[in-house]
Amino acid sequence: MTGKSHGPSLKAKPIDLKHCQVCMGKAVVMGVFHELPCTACHASGWVSADTGEALPPEVLVTQLGLLLNIYQQRLIANSQALSKAWGAERNYQDGNRLGAGGTNYTGD
Repeated sequence: MTGKSHGPSLKAKPIDLKHCQVCMGKAVVMGVFHELPCTACHASGWVSADTGEALPPEVLVTQLGLLLNIYQQRLIANSQALSKAWGAERNYQDGNRLGAGGTNYTGD
Protein backbone atom coordinates (compact mmCIF):
# COMPACT_ATOMS: atom_id res chain seq x y z
CA MET A 1 0.00 0.00 0.00
CA THR A 2 1.53 3.31 -1.06
CA GLY A 3 -0.59 5.58 1.13
CA LYS A 4 -3.86 7.41 1.11
CA SER A 5 -5.34 7.86 -2.36
CA HIS A 6 -8.64 9.63 -1.69
CA GLY A 7 -10.68 11.33 1.01
CA PRO A 8 -9.80 14.17 3.35
CA SER A 9 -6.28 14.63 4.63
CA LEU A 10 -5.49 12.99 7.94
CA LYS A 11 -3.38 15.94 9.13
CA ALA A 12 -4.27 19.61 9.28
CA LYS A 13 -1.86 21.62 7.15
CA PRO A 14 -1.25 25.35 7.56
CA ILE A 15 -2.79 27.59 4.91
CA ASP A 16 -0.86 30.69 3.83
CA LEU A 17 -2.49 33.72 5.42
CA LYS A 18 -2.03 37.44 4.88
CA HIS A 19 -3.36 40.59 6.50
CA CYS A 20 -6.80 41.75 5.39
CA GLN A 21 -6.53 44.67 2.94
CA VAL A 22 -9.74 46.29 4.19
CA CYS A 23 -8.76 46.62 7.87
CA MET A 24 -4.97 46.26 7.37
CA GLY A 25 -4.88 43.35 9.84
CA LYS A 26 -6.48 45.31 12.71
CA ALA A 27 -9.78 43.35 12.63
CA VAL A 28 -11.79 46.57 12.93
CA VAL A 29 -12.72 49.39 10.57
CA MET A 30 -13.63 52.92 11.52
CA GLY A 31 -17.34 53.64 11.37
CA VAL A 32 -18.86 57.11 11.59
CA PHE A 33 -18.46 57.37 15.36
CA HIS A 34 -16.74 54.18 16.52
CA GLU A 35 -14.84 51.12 15.33
CA LEU A 36 -16.82 48.26 13.79
CA PRO A 37 -15.78 44.62 13.26
CA CYS A 38 -14.37 44.08 9.78
CA THR A 39 -16.80 42.03 7.70
CA ALA A 40 -14.23 41.26 4.99
CA CYS A 41 -12.19 39.02 7.32
CA HIS A 42 -14.77 38.02 9.98
CA ALA A 43 -13.04 40.44 12.39
CA SER A 44 -9.85 38.37 12.49
CA GLY A 45 -7.47 40.52 10.43
CA TRP A 46 -6.44 37.49 8.34
CA VAL A 47 -7.50 36.23 4.91
CA SER A 48 -6.30 33.49 2.59
CA ALA A 49 -3.09 34.51 0.81
CA ASP A 50 -4.12 32.63 -2.34
CA THR A 51 -7.66 33.92 -2.84
CA GLY A 52 -7.84 36.98 -0.57
CA GLU A 53 -11.14 35.72 0.83
CA ALA A 54 -12.05 35.33 4.48
CA LEU A 55 -11.78 31.82 5.87
CA PRO A 56 -14.76 30.23 7.62
CA PRO A 57 -14.45 30.73 11.41
CA GLU A 58 -13.92 26.98 12.04
CA VAL A 59 -11.02 26.83 9.57
CA LEU A 60 -9.62 30.15 10.77
CA VAL A 61 -9.44 29.00 14.40
CA THR A 62 -7.61 25.84 13.35
CA GLN A 63 -5.16 27.76 11.14
CA LEU A 64 -4.39 30.34 13.81
CA GLY A 65 -3.83 27.56 16.34
CA LEU A 66 -1.41 25.80 13.96
CA LEU A 67 0.49 29.04 13.35
CA LEU A 68 0.64 29.76 17.07
CA ASN A 69 2.13 26.32 17.71
CA ILE A 70 4.70 26.80 14.94
CA TYR A 71 5.80 30.19 16.28
CA GLN A 72 5.91 28.97 19.87
CA GLN A 73 8.21 26.09 18.83
CA ARG A 74 10.46 28.56 16.99
CA LEU A 75 10.53 30.86 20.01
CA ILE A 76 11.47 28.02 22.34
CA ALA A 77 14.20 26.81 19.96
CA ASN A 78 15.62 30.34 19.64
CA SER A 79 15.57 30.96 23.39
CA GLN A 80 17.33 27.64 24.02
CA ALA A 81 19.97 28.49 21.43
CA LEU A 82 20.53 31.91 23.00
CA SER A 83 20.66 30.59 26.55
CA LYS A 84 23.56 28.22 25.89
CA ALA A 85 26.81 29.61 27.24
CA TRP A 86 29.77 29.92 24.89
CA GLY A 87 33.42 30.89 25.17
CA ALA A 88 34.98 31.25 28.62
CA GLU A 89 31.54 31.44 30.23
CA ARG A 90 30.89 27.85 29.22
CA ASN A 91 33.64 26.66 31.58
CA TYR A 92 31.75 28.15 34.49
CA GLN A 93 28.22 27.13 33.44
CA ASP A 94 28.72 23.50 32.41
CA GLY A 95 30.04 20.98 34.92
CA ASN A 96 33.10 19.20 33.54
CA ARG A 97 33.61 16.85 36.55
CA LEU A 98 37.43 17.38 36.46
CA GLY A 99 37.71 18.82 39.96
CA ALA A 100 38.08 17.10 43.32
CA GLY A 101 35.25 14.65 43.92
CA GLY A 102 33.85 15.14 40.41
CA THR A 103 33.14 18.86 40.88
CA ASN A 104 33.58 21.54 38.25
CA TYR A 105 37.20 22.59 37.62
CA THR A 106 37.75 25.96 35.97
CA GLY A 107 41.49 26.37 36.39
CA ASP A 108 41.26 29.50 38.57
